[in-house]
Amino acid sequence: MPSEKIQIRALVEGDWPAVRAIYLEGIATGHATFETEAPAWEAWDATHFPAPRLVAASEERVIGWVALGRISSRAVYAGEAEVSIYVAAGSRGLGVGRALLQKLIADSEANDIWTLQANMFPENTASLALHKSCGFREVGRRERIGKMRGVWRDTILLERRSDIAGID
Repeated sequence: MPSEKIQIRALVEGDWPAVRAIYLEGIATGHATFETEAPAWEAWDATHFPAPRLVAASEERVIGWVALGRISSRAVYAGEAEVSIYVAAGSRGLGVGRALLQKLIADSEANDIWTLQANMFPENTASLALHKSCGFREVGRRERIGKMRGVWRDTILLERRSDIAGID
């Protein structure tokens, strides 16, 4: 599937069944999140910024999604957000993640988000490479930050600082 056939558009509630299915695929890998199940739409909706939330579609089928979550409720952190990005198993390695992340970056800056951060397991090498190729830098490694299935896991913290938003 050439990247020209990927359409990026706003994620709407009607996309939730496909978005949730892709999220569950990521959870099943054991290297995408500490979460063990996908929430109901209402719970997911409450923990993510209203915009930007995006899906990638090919032939009207959702094949990936990206959204931002709040880092803190404190006003000083209003321009910072955490990235969640997931691509359907059959669409990985085709430019879907890059298209989503590049659009998210542009849209986040238009919404006055000046810092994007992403936490991921070190084993998720494809996601680490994607983020770094889109301007994220490694801030550090959080060792033994949480247990997953009884095993301590590390995460890598990445961030991208805008050179457009928050520069005053």
